[in-house]
Amino acid sequence: MPRSMRALVAGKVGEPTDVLRLETRPVPTPEAGQALIRVKATPIHASDLHVLRGRYGFSPRFPTVGGHMECVGRIEDLGPNTKGLKIGERVVAVAVPAIPGPRVAGTWQEYLVADMRRLLRVPDHLSDSSACQLAVNPLTALLLVTRELDVQPGEWLLQTAAGSTVGRLVIQLSRHLGIRTINVVRRREAVEEIETLGGDEVICTADEDLTHRVAEIAGPGGVRKAIDCVAGVVGAQVSQALAPGGEVVVYGALSTHRQTDSAALTMPLQARSVIYETKAVRGFWLNRWFGAASPEEALRALSQVRALVAVGALSIPQGRPFPLERFTEAIAFAEAPAHGTKPLFVFEGGRAEDGT
Repeated sequence: MPRSMRALVAGKVGEPTDVLRLETRPVPTPEAGQALIRVKATPIHASDLHVLRGRYGFSPRFPTVGGHMECVGRIEDLGPNTKGLKIGERVVAVAVPAIPGPRVAGTWQEYLVADMRRLLRVPDHLSDSSACQLAVNPLTALLLVTRELDVQPGEWLLQTAAGSTVGRLVIQLSRHLGIRTINVVRRREAVEEIETLGGDEVICTADEDLTHRVAEIAGPGGVRKAIDCVAGVVGAQVSQALAPGGEVVVYGALSTHRQTDSAALTMPLQARSVIYETKAVRGFWLNRWFGAASPEEALRALSQVRALVAVGALSIPQGRPFPLERFTEAIAFAEAPAHGTKPLFVFEGGRAEDGT
């Protein structure tokens, strides 16, 4: 095993392409209850970039290795007296920092140390591309639909950002569970794509009134459950469109994607609608969920995701691989509008299209 490795490190808060540097660091040593993972592939999530810009829900201690979410690799070494998984096994490492909880190593490096309780065994036939994206977006979709809102078969579920990664997974999961979806997009050209994916109804905010269309689609009973990843005016319109007693869970703020001023992250709710129609607006953050869930509960949920992917109920889009040294290109690709493909850092000849 080499004594040094490459890592993509941010020295301070700032624009990712300005503050990230490719460095050589010592390979870490696992302690009791930990495993050393040789990373094969790890995605670049928008939240990873938000962390570096200082606009996310936590701030790491700088300098920090980038990537604070998930990866796939093989166990290279185990800490003293550590039992369970074995050296050589292929695993997904969940590196989402629990809030509150300990600091977790970044994934944009060739080796990382992970808590054994946050490792999920994955079969070799599951591609590196799918495996390294298993923990964050599919898990978010599952938790929002089944645990946060407990949407039942036949019910309507209203969602914004239907063309996002989570939005597409929500559509797939809803079809599998018999849930009807009303999907909000901002571009007319996205409508046919969402319908083809299986969305029951699609509303385009470029030329349609959201509240009026929801009323037309859902009828007198209305929609009582919604998820929102946009916030701002659109998120407020979702709340307005809900039936009395309805609930919207907000898990993102795409309307302020590059905003670093926390005071600008707003949702202008109509007080009369919230008060007199007794509606609820609350947030969901995967990091905080991991902080509240027991390790056993978290692994059960991840195992559910793995099973849904195995039976084809959830399909994770193929990622686009980049070596670490092309990080500026990878980040630019991550932020290109409507690229539809997740950029992945791959290591030592790792191929995003297979499980080798």
